[in-house]
Amino acid sequence: MEPVSDQFMQFHPIHGTNVRLDHSGTQATRVESFANGVCFSKCPLKPGEIFLIEIEDKEMGWCGHLRIGLTARDPRSLEVVPEYSIPNLTDLGDSWIFAITRNHNKIIEEDGVIEPRQGELVGGRRLGRGEEEDGAGDQGDEAARNTKPKTFFTDTHLYIENVRIPRDKLVGRSRPGRYSHILDDLYKTNALPPTARRSRIGVLYVPRGEGLADMHIVINGEDMGASAKGISTVGPLYAVVDVFAATKCVRIVQVEYGFSSLQTLCRKAIQKHIVHRMAIDWLELPEALKHYCNPTSDSE
Repeated sequence: MEPVSDQFMQFHPIHGTNVRLDHSGTQATRVESFANGVCFSKCPLKPGEIFLIEIEDKEMGWCGHLRIGLTARDPRSLEVVPEYSIPNLTDLGDSWIFAITRNHNKIIEEDGVIEPRQGELVGGRRLGRGEEEDGAGDQGDEAARNTKPKTFFTDTHLYIENVRIPRDKLVGRSRPGRYSHILDDLYKTNALPPTARRSRIGVLYVPRGEGLADMHIVINGEDMGASAKGISTVGPLYAVVDVFAATKCVRIVQVEYGFSSLQTLCRKAIQKHIVHRMAIDWLELPEALKHYCNPTSDSE
């Protein structure tokens, strides 16, 4: 199943008190403190449609990172936007939020059942590991990363059950520079922390039977597994992004489904023949076209 998305993804005008949206409604910045950064998608998601964001800026000195998930609550129905997605929003029910950490984002399942980890609650409440666990298990997780095959993503799509998502926008890219090609390789192999700048994180729900679905989190092109199961799809489901603590600013990445436009195909053809992205600046092209062809403009 490949969703046909005809909507331009934006953040909902209703959001936390410390959030400022840009004029396009695609960039959310927490302007002060570490909380009140809860945002919602402007429109409900379609089955298999990913709400993808890129971390644009961070703020050191805070403990914790981005939180992302789904809610069945229409943002307009909230008397006040909760200060925290976990636990305030999840305690209201009908919300499933996952706390992104530097490690331990992969869901472990045994016999088809999600194995709750320490400090987790299920049933429309807390999911994922909290920020207090960021430093735990670093050595074991580092060993796991070292044994994981460092292969490039060669498939054009990411497959999650019967959902197919174009992979070209799922992986973060570094800013142009002397070592940008090395950093890009690290992004492709998901070797950099999910909480790093330019990391791309998305949420979607995959239908599983009549009126039910599983929530999946995708980090830099890799599916983390079903982080919540048996979510009712009778009503609309909105994406939730909590610009929390060390995560300062995020931007929505637009994902194209179906056939790519001629404009996109031309850009990909140019990028394919560029050995180093800095070389785009050397081409005799109008500045606007150089900016569009630059891979770092994918999120705009």
